Amino acid sequence: MGKSEDMALFGGHKGWKVSDWTASDDRVRGGMSQSYIEVTPSGTARFHGTLDIDTLGGAGFASQRTTTTSTTWDLSAYDGILIKLGKSDGKRYTFILKDQLLAPDRRTGREQATISYEYDFDVAALTEEMNVFVKWTELVPTYRGKKKNNAKSLDTTSVKRFSVMMRSFFGDQEGDFSLTIKSIKAVSRPEDLEKGVLVEKGDSAPFQKR
Repeated sequence: MGKSEDMALFGGHKGWKVSDWTASDDRVRGGMSQSYIEVTPSGTARFHGTLDIDTLGGAGFASQRTTTTSTTWDLSAYDGILIKLGKSDGKRYTFILKDQLLAPDRRTGREQATISYEYDFDVAALTEEMNVFVKWTELVPTYRGKKKNNAKSLDTTSVKRFSVMMRSFFGDQEGDFSLTIKSIKAVSRPEDLEKGVLVEKGDSAPFQKR
């Protein structure tokens, strides 16, 4: 691995399109949470909404996912994903990738579940800029919200969906949330990672690591 150029996926010079994203909230399970993506005047994306945990007895989630079912991203030449964040609320979020999508169930019309590859990260409240680096090896495979033991690793040659989620973490957080995302891109940082350097070249904002 180790391409010299990063691959812009969303935001940055590519910009954001609200039509590229859609809500995937706990309302599909009878919950009352809601999420939204809006493009701000400064050209960033604001992921926000309300997380309700009472309706589902302490559980709850609100997320936005990419809408396309025909696009496949080959990210195998890179070492992970860099998420550049702006102002936030100090809560915990989850970044999710999928390498498989199934057709909706014929009886219910709902999308069928597949393995998700997740990365949880905490953000500092009111920070103007923060970088989160997601290494492929740190993604946790889950199925229907539970860790999937012995699952295969993410197929980075065939990424089909990106999502960002706010969840309760078993009642630890609830209510209104807001996260500003400047950009999402695939990056190669083999030398920096080996040396333990956690600052992107040309950028003074620190990476967040779990």
